[in-house]
Amino acid sequence: MIDNIKSQMRKGILEYCILLSLEGKEAYTSEIIEHLKQADLLVVEGTLYPLLSRMRGNGLLGYRWQESTEGPPRKYYYITAEGKQMLTELDKEWQAISKSVETMRN
Repeated sequence: MIDNIKSQMRKGILEYCILLSLEGKEAYTSEIIEHLKQADLLVVEGTLYPLLSRMRGNGLLGYRWQESTEGPPRKYYYITAEGKQMLTELDKEWQAISKSVETMRN
């Protein structure tokens, strides 16, 4: 049961963390995965690709293709203006939630 709750909590903040990962820079999918892994938010490509696609469809992300010397062209993702607005709102919400949880601890 605890594993399910932990998994749901991580899934709930994954979009926010992707926006944070792309804040101010473009990134290839494997770079996003590595950044999430460094933050102990383990995610696999099979989970990330549909999420990136949905975020793009919602106007939060864009992408551009770049030729690669190591194989096929790579898709680099970036935050759109709408994504930046969403990130600002999620930052505020995260602060409010964190404050609420800390209040409960005291």
